[in-house]
Amino acid sequence: MRHLRFLLSVSLSLVLLVMVFSFSSLLGQKSSAAKAPDFTLQDLSGKDVTLSSFKGKVVLVDFWATWCGPCRMEIPHLKELYSQYKKDGFEVIGISLDRGGTKVVKPFVEKGGMEYTIVMGNGEVVKAYGGISGIPTAFLISRDGFIVKKYIGYQKKSIFEEVIKRLLSEKGEKI
Repeated sequence: MRHLRFLLSVSLSLVLLVMVFSFSSLLGQKSSAAKAPDFTLQDLSGKDVTLSSFKGKVVLVDFWATWCGPCRMEIPHLKELYSQYKKDGFEVIGISLDRGGTKVVKPFVEKGGMEYTIVMGNGEVVKAYGGISGIPTAFLISRDGFIVKKYIGYQKKSIFEEVIKRLLSEKGEKI
């Protein structure tokens, strides 16, 4: 009986020790959010645009292409969100992955009335964002420059809007 009590006591002590160690390591953990990679890409006029130039704003970085059906379905949502929240510090950067370049993208953007920032993507920015396995792929970036959410595939406006509103209400640090 004594032997059983001793084993039970040691077992309980080990379990408590593991729990205390686990809890203390959790307290020391930092956020798993990654800093958004900065980039310099050209807009449709050939002007350089950097992510860091939008410091202090909530930014939706959207990888897309003119030929992508789900991307085209999502564009009206992005236009509405940009129009609604730009006064509050929200920006959209559309990174086109079209191989046809600006000669394909510029007329599409003009015809579609896309007033948010459009830049031409490259392999370097795709790699910096962990590789893009499908489009649309969007990253929501907080005011302090951290990727808060990654979206793969078509999203309803409300899906983006819920997080955008929360991020806009937070003060956050500047990038």
